[in-house]
Amino acid sequence: MNVNLSAVPGFMAGHARVLDRRRYGLLMGEEDATGALAALDAYRNPDGGYGWGLEPDLRSPESQPGAALHAFEVFEEAGPVTSPHAAALCDWLESVTLPDGGLPFALPVGVSTATATWWAGADPTSSSLQITAVTAAVAHRVAAHDRAVAEHPWLERATRYCIDAIRAMEERPHAYVLSFAVRFLDAVHDRHPAAADLLKRLGAYIPEDGRVPVEGGTENEALRPLDFAPYPGSAARALFDPAVIAADLVRLAGEQQDDGGWVVDYARFSPAGSMEWRGAATVHAVQVLRANELI
Repeated sequence: MNVNLSAVPGFMAGHARVLDRRRYGLLMGEEDATGALAALDAYRNPDGGYGWGLEPDLRSPESQPGAALHAFEVFEEAGPVTSPHAAALCDWLESVTLPDGGLPFALPVGVSTATATWWAGADPTSSSLQITAVTAAVAHRVAAHDRAVAEHPWLERATRYCIDAIRAMEERPHAYVLSFAVRFLDAVHDRHPAAADLLKRLGAYIPEDGRVPVEGGTENEALRPLDFAPYPGSAARALFDPAVIAADLVRLAGEQQDDGGWVVDYARFSPAGSMEWRGAATVHAVQVLRANELI
């Protein structure tokens, strides 16, 4: 793998937000979880939710479901260290969950400037499998080391909603819904009896090469095998031929830029968001490559 790890710290210093710099330091074993958790606090609101651009394309300050999933990512990375703010985030999610157990894609946006149209125009009265599945998926990964999250009633409600919504699918959903539903089922595979069969059913919607075009996205935007199954040993890996995963790891490693960082292929809506996505994408790329023992 042609990955230049020595170039990454310089890229992060020049391009990434403090949160992702601290996440990278934690990933590389250069510091403990304290710094990343402290950086995450800057995005926290008094209601227990997160906003302020934690989701880089949602710049408004109020708490949003789209920011919650990124907060859970940091809580997962901090493990086995726990934070009381993880359970408090579950409290906030419970407060905005709709009667059927799902989360709205987004709540009303106070500052629409520099925010993606899909966030600003979301219906706050309708449950979204896309945002509920990915948020619950990461929360389940946090729950593996945080008992307060594992036992929180919000997580059980969200899980039931996702299982029911996935079971009701009769055709291939939007690429991101498919990816996040797969990641959710992977996260609950050993905890929910329906997950294995539902995962196999969703696998039938994924082409053999693992490339799923994103409807309505940028030109040539697509999700790849590692967007569905980034980690070895996971149930979702069984959906792909090992050679397909190996090829996608080569692709990911080869997408490192000359400046040391990675890029994203989806639309960006502000200069800040564009830069912040690169820092987050770089942390994720190194996470995946390290997890697969390639760097």
